[in-house]
Formats: sequence, C-alpha cells, structure tokens
Amino acid sequence: QVQLVESGGGLVQAGGSLRLSCAASGRTFSSYSMGWFRQAPGKERVFVAAISRSGGRTLYSDSVKGRFIISRDNARNTVYLQMNSLKPDDTAVYYCAAALRIFTSDVSVSGYDYWGQGTQVTVSS
Repeated sequence: QVQLVESGGGLVQAGGSLRLSCAASGRTFSSYSMGWFRQAPGKERVFVAAISRSGGRTLYSDSVKGRFIISRDNARNTVYLQMNSLKPDDTAVYYCAAALRIFTSDVSVSGYDYWGQGTQVTVSS
C-alpha cells in the first residue's frame, strides 16, 4: 500500500506557472505507475498526465500537452507536475494517483489504485 500527499497548489495569474509535488510513502514507489488527475467544480475527475515506473514514458491529455510536464524522482519517492502557461480552465483540484501495474494508455480513474487528498489550483484571468 502507498500513501500520497500532494502539495504546491495555489493561486496564480493566467500565463503563470506552478509545480505540484506528490510525496509517496513506502519503499516500493518505483513499482507504481503514477498519474495526475484534476476535478473542476461540478465536473468529473479527468486525466491530466501519467508517467511510467522508471520515468521513461509519459502520457498527457490533449488539453495540457505542451504546457505541463510530469516527472518523478524515485530516490525521493516523489512525482511532480510542472504546469506552465496556465489558463483559467486549468482551475481544479489536482490529484496524484498510483497504479500498481506497468505503464499503459489507460487514462481512467478506475485504472489507479491509490489517491492523494488533492491540492487546489486556481488560475485567475
């Protein structure tokens, strides 16, 4: 089992940047494919980005491709989401998730086993 704690959210103006972090407990962090999802008020939780266990493969939603970068540091048990050129539409609660499986193109919420509590990102226009 793994526990996930996100940090780094906040209020930023449109065009700005934020970096989210997700710290994982346990010694087997490198066994998990990791993902970031987000949920805006009144909407479903949707996929943002994912990264393979080694960090060698990544996947992004079309809405963030070219603006966000997912990375991980297995020595620090941490996954990151660098968010650039932020837009008001990026406003949401951002969740870190872990999947005890190899990296796939599965972008569904049900494809992940463990979730953090979320961190709020608000982008003002």
